[in-house]
Amino acid sequence: MSAKILVVEDEKKVASFIKRGLEEENFSVDVAGDGEEGLTLAQSNRYDLILMDLMLPKMDGLSVVRELRTREITTPVLCLTAKDTVEDIVSGLDSGSDDYLTKPFAFAELLARVRALLRRGSQDRGAELTFADLRLDPVTHKVWRSEKEIDLTAKEYALLEYFMRNPEQVLTRTMIAEHVWDYTFDSFTNIIDVYVNYLRKKVDRDFQQKLIHTVRGIGYVLKQQG
Repeated sequence: MSAKILVVEDEKKVASFIKRGLEEENFSVDVAGDGEEGLTLAQSNRYDLILMDLMLPKMDGLSVVRELRTREITTPVLCLTAKDTVEDIVSGLDSGSDDYLTKPFAFAELLARVRALLRRGSQDRGAELTFADLRLDPVTHKVWRSEKEIDLTAKEYALLEYFMRNPEQVLTRTMIAEHVWDYTFDSFTNIIDVYVNYLRKKVDRDFQQKLIHTVRGIGYVLKQQG
């Protein structure tokens, strides 16, 4: 059964280009021309993936994503936008989006991102992970440090899960980009550093034992001190 994808894009030529290309790859595609229509369709249908333009009439893309996450709709979202600064990317990911693609883009790149997100969503999540007093449940996406539940964004969670599946191993920024974001993006190192800092504040700040450590000039490692 082919994956069902919702494309929320107000530029008709772009929407038509994406829809045609995805249908040629045997995906089932619905199109919404504004944010309100996109929100309605996403709430009333089950999609495997949503492609969300950010500059939309009636309701902007980030607001749509936030509303979906508030309503506990966890469908993966790939944001499409002309904005490409670090702040814009972080803002998009913090809204609950799963990935980010800057316009203009080649269809081959879009297709690669689509397949990566669909693949990630279909993977067996497996058993609960533990490291020191840190606990992660891959089924519910909940995380605890000692008995305290930690509230993480989607990308913070994905980053922590990668650390916990590779404890005591030094993870380079390239490795993190490829495994958490599914692609290599040289200018992405600032984004990775930003997210590791976010994660540190939530996981380590209130605890004497620090678990996320910087390996200068290389990357990061999840380990116990001493």
